[in-house]
Amino acid sequence: MAARKIIIDTDPGQDDAVAILLALASPEELDVLALTAVAGNVPLDLTAKNARVICELANKVDVPVYAGCDRPIGRDLVTAEHVHGKTGLDGPDLPDPTMPLRDEHAVDYIIDTLRSEASGTITLCPLGPLTNIATALQRAPDIAERVQQIVLMGGAYFEVGNITPAAEFNIYVDPEAADIVFKSGIDIVVMPLDVTHKALVTKPRNDAFRALGTPTGIAVAQMTDFFERFDKEKYGSEGAPLHDPCVTAYLIDPDLFTGRHINVEIETQSPLTRGMTVADWWRVTDRPPNATFIGDLDADGFFALLTERLARL
Repeated sequence: MAARKIIIDTDPGQDDAVAILLALASPEELDVLALTAVAGNVPLDLTAKNARVICELANKVDVPVYAGCDRPIGRDLVTAEHVHGKTGLDGPDLPDPTMPLRDEHAVDYIIDTLRSEASGTITLCPLGPLTNIATALQRAPDIAERVQQIVLMGGAYFEVGNITPAAEFNIYVDPEAADIVFKSGIDIVVMPLDVTHKALVTKPRNDAFRALGTPTGIAVAQMTDFFERFDKEKYGSEGAPLHDPCVTAYLIDPDLFTGRHINVEIETQSPLTRGMTVADWWRVTDRPPNATFIGDLDADGFFALLTERLARL
C-alpha cells in the first residue's frame, strides 16, 4: 500500500517537533510532501525557522518548508512563549538551519499542490492555528473537494480550555479560520485536549527517549524536560501531554484512538467563550455531524510507536 501523502501545517513548538519527527520516521505510511509554517506558538519567522531545524535534526533536508500567514484572519496574533520558550523550541541546543526556506507562500503551495495532485490523495495535518488552511479555502474554494482528509490538533470539550477557561490555544488564536475549516465539508478528524491530555510523557517514557542515545532521542527528551514544567504546575500531572504527535500517530495507526462522529461548531463572537469548540458529544442537537472528535487513546501503544519510530532517526 502506498504511503499516504500529507502536508504538515505547523507552528513548532516542542510537541509539533515530535509530531513532525514521527512522520519523517515513518516513510512506509506517510509521504511528507512539505511543511507549511504558520504563526502560532511563536511568530512566523521562528516557526518557519523551527520547521527547518526539525528537518535537519532528522537528516531530512529534502523536505521543503514554506512560510505562510503571519497573523490570524482579522485578529492580532496571540503566542505561547510562556509554554514553549522564546524560540518555541527551548530545551535542546540545536543549530540554526542551513536548508533554505522555499520562496512560494505556504497558502499558494497548498492550493497548487491540491490542484496538481490527484483529487482525494492529499491529507492536511494542521498542528497549529488554522490560518493557512482557511486562507487557502477562501482563495480557492475548489480545493475543498480535493482534500482527502484533515487531521488536526485543536479544540476541547470535556477538558475545556488551556488558554482561556473555554478555549484550546490553536482554535483560540484564529477562531474565524477554524470556523471556515469546520464548515468546509471536508472529512475532519480532531485531536482535542480530551485525548491529548492522555498522552502524558511520564518520567519512564521520557527516559526511554533519552536512552535511544541518538541526537533525535536526546533532543526530544530535552524538549519534553523543558515544556513539561508548565503543564505539571498547571495540571498537577505526572508529565506533559504530547498534543500534536497524536495527529501523526493517528495516521500511522488509527486503531490506537477512539472517538465519535459528531457536530462541532466554533464560537467566534462571545468574548467569554471565543474559540470554544462546541462539540455535540451526546448528540443532543439536530446539527449534522461534521467531524470525528477523538476522545481516548491507547497511551502505552502510542508511546511504544513513538519510541520505536524515533529510534529510526
